[in-house]
Amino acid sequence: MDGGRDAQVNAGDGGDSGVQIHHARRLPDFLQSVNLKYVKLGYHCLISNLLTLCLIPVMAVILIEASQMNPNDIRLLWLHLKYNLVSIVILSAVLVFGSTVYLTTRPRSVYLVDYCCYRAPDKLKASFHQFMEHSRLSGVFDESSLEFQRKILERSGLGEETYAPEAMFFIPPRPSMAAAR
Repeated sequence: MDGGRDAQVNAGDGGDSGVQIHHARRLPDFLQSVNLKYVKLGYHCLISNLLTLCLIPVMAVILIEASQMNPNDIRLLWLHLKYNLVSIVILSAVLVFGSTVYLTTRPRSVYLVDYCCYRAPDKLKASFHQFMEHSRLSGVFDESSLEFQRKILERSGLGEETYAPEAMFFIPPRPSMAAAR
């Protein structure tokens, strides 16, 4: 097999030989062609709105049937329901259950009321080097703990101009609620 192609040599009885090349058909690699993130998102949307998607066709059929009824049919339906208490109770229970399920499973809107961000004074900027130096000078951490802190700082996404509480700038640090505020 060479690059997905099969080569076959036919040695016929008549002496004519030929080479036939067959292309091997492979199934597409769905992991490469479709981003699974979008499949999950579509599945989540489908499941989240399943009740609504099922009720829309039912409501459409009811509306179509109701639009084709004449006043005499409506009066007969009313008389039938008037004397059939079981049908009314079942219909009411289904309506209450369906609306309750719909109201409890629908996604709720989230509104951003206000957004603000506090910017600390520049004296509270702490670089990686300064943070590691303070940790080393505090004398509380051994080498493995300092190495772990360094790895966490590198992978945390904090920048060189990250702000730290004032208590972090003292050696040894003086953590308190007042200093953190």
